[in-house]
Amino acid sequence: MKRRTFIKNSAGGALAMGLPLFSTLPTTYEETRFGAAEATFMLRRYRKLNSSKYPEYANALEMIEHFSSLGFSGAQLTMHGLDSKMAKKILKRREELNFFMEGQIKLPKDEGDVARFDQQVQETKAMEVEIIRTVCLSGRRYENFDSREAFQNFRKASEKSLQLAEPIMRKHKMRLAVENHKDWRTEEFLEILKNIDSEWVGVTLDTGNNISLLEDPMEVVKTLAPYAFTVHLKDMAVEEYEDGFLMSEVNLGDGFLDIEGMIRVIRKHNPDIRFNLEMITRDPLKIPCLTEKYWATFDKITATELAVFLRKIKEHKSKEALPRISEMSADEQLALEIENNETSVLFAKKNYGFS
Repeated sequence: MKRRTFIKNSAGGALAMGLPLFSTLPTTYEETRFGAAEATFMLRRYRKLNSSKYPEYANALEMIEHFSSLGFSGAQLTMHGLDSKMAKKILKRREELNFFMEGQIKLPKDEGDVARFDQQVQETKAMEVEIIRTVCLSGRRYENFDSREAFQNFRKASEKSLQLAEPIMRKHKMRLAVENHKDWRTEEFLEILKNIDSEWVGVTLDTGNNISLLEDPMEVVKTLAPYAFTVHLKDMAVEEYEDGFLMSEVNLGDGFLDIEGMIRVIRKHNPDIRFNLEMITRDPLKIPCLTEKYWATFDKITATELAVFLRKIKEHKSKEALPRISEMSADEQLALEIENNETSVLFAKKNYGFS
């Protein structure tokens, strides 16, 4: 497999902020297990494709068994709302497999939703989970909002949700890991985290998402690594199109991200952080940064910054066409999803020190 590096050496981010780094990087780590984010199996989990060969997962235990069979040693799955019998089966199987778990949860919408959030946090903790991943926006900023005002209203609502969630996480001594999910540029995200100012609220650090917001992925990692509780590890490929550029998750080692360098940076701040693959098998995402709608929510990106970023896209565009699956049969799509994830977990174990 070929590895193309986007930016391996750049100043700024955590270093520019004066945040402490460990002076040396350990050669061994207590946590070397490699997990999978739920979206790694998005087709099988969410798309309801009609396939007798690859049926939908019936429950979380089936997902754990499948992930384990492919070589994963952990997963990020919804761990609340389980009946007692299923919960006991999952706990027993996790122990047998030495399989770590991280949870998922929706933030409380308002004061009336806090009780639901509290209950789900308690149920997740009962499953011997310490970290719960969440998002502020399930979609994409440049698609969901048509104006700066609409985006600012979303930001206010998100900050309110996090303010409601923080006391619950503090009470239960659970860590809430908010993903950079094609919603916040890093400067905005840091402002939100600093306003919350809690040891119980941090980041699910996605290594590729902020490319869609025209940010250098290595700089994003450097800036957010001090706040990261868990990681979505992914490699990315790009190509140009008339309204901007396309981007796709690709198998580890096949994209342009400096994954090895990113892992090193992240582990400087948290040597035993858990990494979860998020290799989403789908058609390329359109990033229409040359259209008026894309810019509706931004106010601080200069023409020079855009030009520099697009030049990097041109320099590092994929030599091969980005993967497209929409014309494949259901069985072909689902088989490719399995193949992609198996390929990436094997690559991670061979090249990045995972066990």
